[in-house]
Amino acid sequence: MRLFPKSSYNSFLLPFFGVFASTRGYTILVLVAAQYLSARYILAPQKTWIAHLTDLNLLLLVFASSFAIAGGYLINNFYDAEKDRINRPQQYLLHQLIPPDRQLFFYAFFNLGCLGLAFLVSYRAVLFFSVYMIAIWFYSHFLKRMFWASNIFAAVLAITPFFAISLYFNNLSTWVLYHASFLFVIILIRDLVKDLQNFKGDWVRSYSTVAVVFGVKTTKYILTVLMLLAAGTIFLLLTEKEQLGMMFYYFLGTLPFLLGLMILLWWAEEQKAYLWLHNLLKFLILAGVGSIVLVRFPI
Repeated sequence: MRLFPKSSYNSFLLPFFGVFASTRGYTILVLVAAQYLSARYILAPQKTWIAHLTDLNLLLLVFASSFAIAGGYLINNFYDAEKDRINRPQQYLLHQLIPPDRQLFFYAFFNLGCLGLAFLVSYRAVLFFSVYMIAIWFYSHFLKRMFWASNIFAAVLAITPFFAISLYFNNLSTWVLYHASFLFVIILIRDLVKDLQNFKGDWVRSYSTVAVVFGVKTTKYILTVLMLLAAGTIFLLLTEKEQLGMMFYYFLGTLPFLLGLMILLWWAEEQKAYLWLHNLLKFLILAGVGSIVLVRFPI
């Protein structure tokens, strides 16, 4: 006889997996790693790992960022439910493990948790994250349907948590700004590729995305220009060779990688090919996070 019936496991695990899927738990874990790696090797390399890991304010800022982003994903899923049913039916089913009213409950929970953590740091942190959460809601409720604004605003929101850490360490040096510019352009490229991938659902739901307004071919031209712009930010970063250390080779290797992405972009015609392109861009970002540790090794 089971001590706990199988149904009790399901009743606990399914909502848990639903929350994890809806808040992109894996993405948030990568964000936490990226923030700590950036703090250790880019923003405050003079401090040891022990100093960073025992820095309570840094821990609170990282968790506040994670809570704000988790809430953002939930409200975004809430507004995009009908579109996701068409574009990503499997992901839609995962999100529906949490009923809409529960999604709003967890959205409020994460936002209040974010403000509570920020309050323990400073009033400026509360102001920063209040504006950030309002911006996320404004994007999900209004800007998501607006031509161009949605893509640029989404990229800005994605890199904002790193500015919170940069401001905390008071480090906005030239090469940090170059790095942020590169990340911004790559995220913008990924967002436009996602528009191509989600073209059918966006068209059905009357979303004025770049792909819907301009068409697939023009969107590919825009993406090509953005990939060249990303290459330009890489050349700027490569001038900071002493600061980059061995991470220099990550950016050097990104140049032919971008060329391969450009070829795949013009070859792609079906949703599956755009999914491959989207996943390769996510891999590029993930590899960039992992390569931050290479900064400690001089060339």
